[in-house]
Amino acid sequence: MKKIAYLGAGTWGFAIASLLANKGYSVTVWTRRKEFADELQESRAHPKLAGALAPENIRFTSDLDEALESADMIIESVTSSGIRSVFSEVLRRGPIRCSVILTSKGIEQQSGLLLPEVIAELMGVPESPLIGCLSGPSHAEEVVCQLPTSVVCSAYDPALMMEIREMCNTPTFRVYPNSDLLGVCFGGAMKNIMAIACGISDGLGCGDNTKAALMTRGLHEIRKLCVVKECKPETLNGLSGLGDLCVTCLSTHSRNYRYGRLIAEGFSPEGARQKIGMAVEGIYTCVSALQLGRKHGIPIPITEVTHAIIYEGMHPKLAVQALLQRAIKEEHL
Repeated sequence: MKKIAYLGAGTWGFAIASLLANKGYSVTVWTRRKEFADELQESRAHPKLAGALAPENIRFTSDLDEALESADMIIESVTSSGIRSVFSEVLRRGPIRCSVILTSKGIEQQSGLLLPEVIAELMGVPESPLIGCLSGPSHAEEVVCQLPTSVVCSAYDPALMMEIREMCNTPTFRVYPNSDLLGVCFGGAMKNIMAIACGISDGLGCGDNTKAALMTRGLHEIRKLCVVKECKPETLNGLSGLGDLCVTCLSTHSRNYRYGRLIAEGFSPEGARQKIGMAVEGIYTCVSALQLGRKHGIPIPITEVTHAIIYEGMHPKLAVQALLQRAIKEEHL
């Protein structure tokens, strides 16, 4: 049975590590914070996931060497902003020879790279058969309770894609293969921006009509921008696109949605982030997406006003007005 080095001890890392351990895999979960690793090792409980206990075949550590020792596979659930630094540390210990499965969702700022591209660049190759991902509409709070969930796996190598499927699939956690690795990752990254916008909309009391429009036009924005990353637009009709967009924009489990709602209710962007107390990926990805849009001359108005609220001090009500005042064009899908 494989030995898995799991990098990241957030709620999602805890949930997927537990799923794998329950299937019999030996899992060592790494976090930078020693006190947190010690707490998890002793209590077997995650402070953000009430009632969930880690299986006994999970070990928690803050020692990266211990986590990586004899690992047959590396799975990460760090943050999109931290993935380069974490894997730089991994590579300082020698070349990566085992598979790397990404579950974080984001686009790197400045470079515009999707997370598989970041890892490949660090490995010194344009792409690698060792890199895959797991993505889709899934809240850790529901996965640990074994509520029915359907997600997508992908990889540069079809054999690795099917291996991920077999490893992670359970009666309540269904894993569908999709060969469009970059498309799967792009949808998972961009939906976080739209969730912030939907949270702001709900916080302002704009209603379901507004949110439906934001989600629909948001998906259109994602499809327009995905082509610059050579993704397949049709991938965004599936679980890693529309599915992930729905679950993130419609659920209070979503940190990005809650972050937007807090801003609409009067919190500053920084105050809302601190109130959430965990990573809000859309804050980071909003910058990356806007950089991509401007570089390629693609208008992405929902992303633009969301960025203006977070980083330029625009009042949420003015952002709504700005969207409503845009010229109406024929709908193209």
